[in-house]
Amino acid sequence: MPDRSIIGTVLGIPPVAALGVAVAFTGLGVLIDVLRSGTAGIVFKVGFFTGCLLAVMWVRRRSLFLPIVQPPLLVAVLVPVMVLLVGPSRSGGGTTETLLLVGAPLINSFPTMATTTAVVVGIGIGRLLLQRNDDPELRLGRLAGRDRAAQGRGGPAGRAPGRREPKPTVAEEARRRAREKRLEAERAGREGGRVSDPRGSGGARGEGRTSRSPRQS
Repeated sequence: MPDRSIIGTVLGIPPVAALGVAVAFTGLGVLIDVLRSGTAGIVFKVGFFTGCLLAVMWVRRRSLFLPIVQPPLLVAVLVPVMVLLVGPSRSGGGTTETLLLVGAPLINSFPTMATTTAVVVGIGIGRLLLQRNDDPELRLGRLAGRDRAAQGRGGPAGRAPGRREPKPTVAEEARRRAREKRLEAERAGREGGRVSDPRGSGGARGEGRTSRSPRQS
């Protein structure tokens, strides 16, 4: 089912909505950590992992590409932007100090980003493989292929290839032989009747000629 989420009975969301879920959770975690401690911490890690996990499980099956590749992009883009926007302002800081202010959260969040990416990729690949059998287009294609293969073999669609017919039992074999003998006897009787008919008809014609001969004389 290409429009379903990881749960078959729940309709999936578009990829843009899945991206919005991950961005919302990640941005909220970064905002709370930066306002609290000035850098990305445990709240960011929990929010980032939860948002990416919800995105890859809730998105439509046919739109899994964006949720699978988004974890590194979120960390590389959203964390520096949030740190620069709401981080502690340092007057007179140069470029080096700004790079340190932005680079420190990126370095600290790398293990979380790697773990989250691995989990998201695993879930995405699992959905692509396990939910493939629920795709109606693939199911129709498989059924059509089976029908064509069965028609090419000249057998019914439901018969498995290479399946042998069961051997008849002794009683069935005896009945079959008795039926063949009876048919042969009936056939022989019909042939004997055909052979005897011309003789009878010839005798009748001879008697007719004999009976008519005195009249002619």
